[in-house]
Amino acid sequence: MDLFWDFDGTLFDTYPIMVESFEAALTANQVLHTTAVDLYQAMRRGSLGKTLAKYAHKNGLDLANLKQDYAKDESEILGRAIPFSNAYEVCQKNVLWNGRNFLLTHRDDQAKKLLAMHGFGELFTGYVTGANQFPRKPNPASLNYLIKQFKVNKKTAIMIGDRNLDILAAHNAGIKGILFDPDHTIQVTSSPEKQIKDLAELLVIFN
Repeated sequence: MDLFWDFDGTLFDTYPIMVESFEAALTANQVLHTTAVDLYQAMRRGSLGKTLAKYAHKNGLDLANLKQDYAKDESEILGRAIPFSNAYEVCQKNVLWNGRNFLLTHRDDQAKKLLAMHGFGELFTGYVTGANQFPRKPNPASLNYLIKQFKVNKKTAIMIGDRNLDILAAHNAGIKGILFDPDHTIQVTSSPEKQIKDLAELLVIFN
């Protein structure tokens, strides 16, 4: 089976890092009236980019500067991010069953470095990162690229992600989508084929 994995919030629990960095960026710009929960929900339900734009507009900040402040802080602490429980086990079992794992992220190569650091390196066949400069999801261009390059059978391919954007991208590419929503944050509008709260629930697809 060919599994396409989102990185942030799906394979790795990076949102605590993202929230911390967002708070640091706001503090650097003298914006103090927000909560970690608000930031987390905004990023999960939308995207980091949209959340940065929202807070820049709301507080009269220069968006480019806010992005720079955020990115600087995040790059220094991203290495603390760890995989979600059972992420490694699912990827490993997929390979043992002659399947392939693919990474689909708009992050730069930091995502690949974190995968390698935690032993995922040999479990992944192909990658799309920010370096490839594909349009952002739900545009299916990045998925279509991997599907074509690795001759993926769409009938057995699945995209796994934590946002509606991931599922919409999957459907736009003609494959199935599974929504990983461990804390029921998402207001589901994307009609995923399956919705899970623990990655261990994916182990049944190999039976």
